[in-house]
Amino acid sequence: MMQTDQKVDLILDAALPVFVRFGFRKTSMADIARAAGISRASLYLSFSSKEELFRAGSIRAHTRTLKKVAAALQDKGSAFDRMERAIAAFQGELIAPFGSSADAEELFAANMALAADITLDARARLVEMLAQSLTTAAENEEINLKPLQAPPAQLANIIVAAMDGIKHAQGDGSNLQADTRLFMRLLREAVTFRSGQ
Repeated sequence: MMQTDQKVDLILDAALPVFVRFGFRKTSMADIARAAGISRASLYLSFSSKEELFRAGSIRAHTRTLKKVAAALQDKGSAFDRMERAIAAFQGELIAPFGSSADAEELFAANMALAADITLDARARLVEMLAQSLTTAAENEEINLKPLQAPPAQLANIIVAAMDGIKHAQGDGSNLQADTRLFMRLLREAVTFRSGQ
C-alpha cells in the first residue's frame, strides 16, 4: 500500500499538468485520478473535492518555493544577483507552470479564490525577505537607496508589485523572466553607487 505522503505527492504532481491543460473549471477529479494512475475512489480518500486538492497543491507549491527563495537569497553573489535568482525561483515555481496554459488567468483567479490566504502570506514573506536583503545591501554600502528616497520595505513591495504586473501583462508567459530581468536591471541601475555619491 502506498504511503499517505507519497500518495498525496503523486496526486499533486499529476494534478498540476491536468489543471494547466484543461483549466480549473474543466478539470474533473476523474481526469486527475487517471493522470495519477489511481482510481477515483482512491483519490477521494485523500481529497474530498477538486477545490481541496487545488488548495493543497497551492500550499505545497508556496512552501517549497519560499524555501528556494530563501536559499537563493543566502547564496553567493551580489545582492541583486541573489534577488534576481530568488525572483526567478518564485516565478519559475508559482507563475511559469500556469503561464503556458490557455486558461492561465482562470487558474490564477482560482488560486486567489481558493487559496488567497496562502498566496498573500507567501507574497508578504517574499516582500519581507527582499526587504531584508535590500537593508543588508544598503548597510554594507553595496547599494545606495538615497536617490530613490524609499525605505527597503517600500522598494521590496514595488518589486513584488512589478512582478505581478509583468505576470498579468504576458499573453503567453514567454517573456515573463526576460521582462522581470529588465525591470531588475533598471532598479539595479537606480541604486548602484556612482562616483561622488
